[in-house]
Parts: sequence; structure tokens; C-alpha cells
Amino acid sequence: MTHRRVALWGSLAAELIGAWGLGWDIQWHMTIGRDSFWIAPHLMIYSGVVAGLVLTWGVLVYECLEGITPTRGFRLAALGLVLVVLAAPIDDLWHRLFGLDVTLWSPPHLLALFGSAVSTLGCLLIAIEVYPVRSWAGRAALLLAGALLYGGIRVTLDPSWLLAYTYGGVLFHTFAMLAALILPLALVTAARLSALRWAPVFVVILSFAVGIVGQQVARAGFEILQPVPFVGEEVARDSGSAIAVGREIVEKNQAVPPPPWALRLALPLVPAAVMALADPRRRPSAAAIAYGAAVFAAYTWFLSTLPAYGPLTPSAFETAAALALTVAYGAAGGHVARWLSDRLIGGPRRAGAALERPVAGATSPGR
Repeated sequence: MTHRRVALWGSLAAELIGAWGLGWDIQWHMTIGRDSFWIAPHLMIYSGVVAGLVLTWGVLVYECLEGITPTRGFRLAALGLVLVVLAAPIDDLWHRLFGLDVTLWSPPHLLALFGSAVSTLGCLLIAIEVYPVRSWAGRAALLLAGALLYGGIRVTLDPSWLLAYTYGGVLFHTFAMLAALILPLALVTAARLSALRWAPVFVVILSFAVGIVGQQVARAGFEILQPVPFVGEEVARDSGSAIAVGREIVEKNQAVPPPPWALRLALPLVPAAVMALADPRRRPSAAAIAYGAAVFAAYTWFLSTLPAYGPLTPSAFETAAALALTVAYGAAGGHVARWLSDRLIGGPRRAGAALERPVAGATSPGR
């Protein structure tokens, strides 16, 4: 069990490095451009991937040689990292064929993000395989893995802001609709696996802290390397590209001061607290619906205060239609998150047992 626990924490550390590299990579694309595959953020991302591969596949090979049946968690984590590695040459080929400036929602990017999510789900599963129910170490691993999963999914939703700006109307609320559908996969799953009602709040806070550290890593990297920007040439060549539109949004929003850190944290944290109040452990669909509605309200208000988005605020009918879709997506997201957490734990009966199982000295699960 010891080597599995060491591999788990090593894999989480490797994913943390990859997450910081991803944040730096996005800033690099927006401010510098993509001059080659071998830019520093990519090297940081794939150093984390290689470390994870060594750890997960090392455990699989070692246990096979020892005649031990590898756990589902390590098999899932190893498979996810293989998908990330496969995405690298596809991404390089994609850029050669279609240019340097592409959206985050390109097939190779989505394959890499999906592989990373699968690997993180593997880490969630490993945590409940190698630690007792409700142990402090197990819950710490679950919350950190949940934060990494939440952060990765959250980054995947970034192009929704471009859709909101470009098309308006119902699509003005693209982020809220997608958040209600997809983010419960991280938040509800973390709550049900850890048996912590307030796990969504802890996950968002941890993810926010990881993001702050990542911004400092990117800032230090830029200061050390001092790369020469050339993204302006790409923007001039294609004014309708994702990066060009993103820069246009940033320029318009410079008319108002950037939101303070407290507001940046409150925007994702308040919906997470609403989800916790609805108790995602026992009522995942209701909690996901409440979460989606809270995200919808929070970001509708926030976008209306920004110069780039304020004039695009949709009509009451379009807003009501988007809210109805958000509620429907929340119900679907909660249902899928319940199914996913049940599969990770080992079935609905074991999931229920995990929530009700008493532990000496523990408080009641509702507190």
C-alpha cells in the first residue's frame, strides 16, 4: 500500500505542475504567440505528464511482476496520460495544417484535456482505494484531485466567453449553461467520494489557490525568458480569430479597473456554497440545478458590469430561455455526476454505505 500512496501523491504533484504549465501556456498564446511546440509552457506541461507516466506505469509494471492485480485507479490514471501524450503530435500537425492561432476547442486540445481529466479521475479512484473512508489523508487527496479536475474543466470552458461576445442572445449565457452541465462532474463527485457536504467549497478554494500560484509561475517565467511577442502579426492576419477576439475583449474591458481578488473568488465560490447547502452527496441533481442557477445569476450580473459585455445583455425572453436551459443542463450534469461517482466508488449501494458509515470521533455527515 505504501508504494501506491507514494505514487498517488507524486501523480498529484505532477498534475499540479502540468496545471501551472497550462495556465502559463494560455498566457503565452495570448501575449506572445505560438512560435513552436517546444515553448517553455509546453515543456512544463509535458514534464508533469512524463512524471505521471513514470509513476503510474511504474506501479502497473511493478505489481504485474510481483503477481499483484493493479487497481482500477492506476489503470485509469495511466490510460488518461497516454491520451495526453497522443494529443501532442496531433496538436503539432494541426498547427502545421491550420495555422498557429486556433481555439482551445480544437480536437487535439480537447483530446489532451480529456486525457488529463481521465487521469485525474484515476487519482480520485486511487485515493479511495488506498486510504480508509473519511481518513484525513484520503480526504486531502480527494479534495486536491477534485480541485485539479475542476480547474481543468473550468479552463475548457474559456471559449464560451468568446461565444457570448460574438453572438449574444441566448449564447450570452454560454458559460453558465456549460458550467451547470460539466462542472458538477468535479464538484458533486468530490463531495460524494469524500462524504464531505462542503467539499465543493473546499475544491473551489483550492483551485483558486492553484491558479494564483500558477499566475506567479507564469510571471516569473516571462521575466526570466523575456520572449519577443509576435502575436500582433497573427491578429492582423486574421481579425476574427479566437486570440484576436479575446484581445479585443480585453482592450474594451480596460476602461474599468480589474475586479478585486475577493470578487474573483466570490464568483465561483458563492455557487459552490449554494451547491453545498443543497447537499450534493444525497441530492446531486438538485444540488447541480441550484449550482447552475447561482452561476447563472452571478455571471449575468458580472458580465453586465463589463464594457465589452454590458451592451450585449440579452432580452428578458432570451434570458429566461437560457435559464431554462441552464436548469435542464444542471439536472443532467447532476445525474451524470451521480453515475460517475457511483462507478468510482463501486455502485450505488457502496456509495450510500460510504455516506452513512460511522467513524470513531467523526461528526455527523450533515455537519
